Amino acid sequence: MGSFIKLSYHKRLFLLLLAFVMTMIACFVVFQYYREKQCKSDVLNAQLQTYNQHLLKVFETNTDYAQYLQSHEEPFEDLRVTIIDFTGKVVYDDTLPLDSLDNHIGRPEVAQALKKGSGHYISRHSASDGRLYFYSATKGKNIILRSAIPYNASLQDLFKADWAFLWTIFFFGIVMSIFGYIATRRIGRTIERLNKFAANAERGEAFDENESFPHDELGSISNHIVKLYTHKRQLTNNLNHELKTPVASIQVCLETLLSGIELSEEKRQELLGRCYANTDRLRRLLADVSLITRMEDGSQLIDREKVVVDDLLCEVAEELEALPEDQQMTLHLDIKEPIIVYGNHSLLSSVFRNLTENALAYSGGKNIYISLLSHDANYYRICFEDDGCGVEEEKLPRLFERFYRVDKGRSRQRGGTGLGLSIVKHAVLFHGGTISVSNRPTGGLRFVFTLPDNSSKPAEF
Repeated sequence: MGSFIKLSYHKRLFLLLLAFVMTMIACFVVFQYYREKQCKSDVLNAQLQTYNQHLLKVFETNTDYAQYLQSHEEPFEDLRVTIIDFTGKVVYDDTLPLDSLDNHIGRPEVAQALKKGSGHYISRHSASDGRLYFYSATKGKNIILRSAIPYNASLQDLFKADWAFLWTIFFFGIVMSIFGYIATRRIGRTIERLNKFAANAERGEAFDENESFPHDELGSISNHIVKLYTHKRQLTNNLNHELKTPVASIQVCLETLLSGIELSEEKRQELLGRCYANTDRLRRLLADVSLITRMEDGSQLIDREKVVVDDLLCEVAEELEALPEDQQMTLHLDIKEPIIVYGNHSLLSSVFRNLTENALAYSGGKNIYISLLSHDANYYRICFEDDGCGVEEEKLPRLFERFYRVDKGRSRQRGGTGLGLSIVKHAVLFHGGTISVSNRPTGGLRFVFTLPDNSSKPAEF
């Protein structure tokens, strides 16, 4: 058992597959052999039963059994005929003297004939002469007639295995084993690499993300698993880092409040305000992480419905108007036709809210422009812009990364979670669209994204 465990995953998998294939082939061969033997015995029994019926018609009216059998040509060589009454007593046997024969009521073929009218037994040694016979018995009006063929060379040839069939099955077994070896080797190597990756990840060691699996279906699945595992690990590490700051701040504030130091009411309110602000930040951070995880892992569990995007934009406009005047930005809409998408209301709302919050917090601009650039049979192409300061060109590709901040200190001061734009990208991709970001020539950021026009085709989801 120890040596088996030491074998590579590929070899263990192949040996298990080989054992399964060989077991299946052995079971099929045994089943087929006994089925074929049964069919041959049924044919032979049918021939003997026909002969028995013929003899019964003669012997029911003529009791001179020996004379008829001597003058009658037998259908089989060395055929033995025995006549038995219903009590099992042997009345006649053309081969052995009657005083040497015991009661036959317990013979299987005789018992079957008494119960069902006929019976046979494929192979049994005779208790009288010790020879191996094939027996066939038929019940008449007053007697049971049993014919028996000795197992000579011709009968043995009849019941022997079909070696052509066996060799064919054996050949297919070898072919299946070869293909099984090739398949298990590829699977085994992939699984071993995945296990190695998982082990390295558990130890906190780096994994070469440039190393990829074969370009086939199994390789694609493996690459997807590795990327997903890597993303999950990065999310966990980033989340752990992001949680430290608000937790540490809350702990310091609470320790100060519980230390017994005399504090003014103003200072106490300030510490409590910090605790509340950091607690709210933790809540929003966990909510954003939960939303991203739902989109990645449970897309089939997220409800979809017909959503009128124009209504979402009206809600965003109302929320902007409710802000203090010094924090407001003016929303300019250029939507000349209704935008209707079959999707999740909450996620579509998060796209526009997070883009708006990002503009409010970091752009430094005064205006937001949302326009419908184009609409064809498949997609709406929407543009979201602000007239703020924009972002350095080299930093643009990283804006959708989780927890990425252009100005980390400023972002944390404003209470951002660092997940807003990542949620925007995931929500757009979840709905089957695409998104890109660039700087406006006149200043500010320009987000262009597509949403599918599937409002009349919900069945596709």
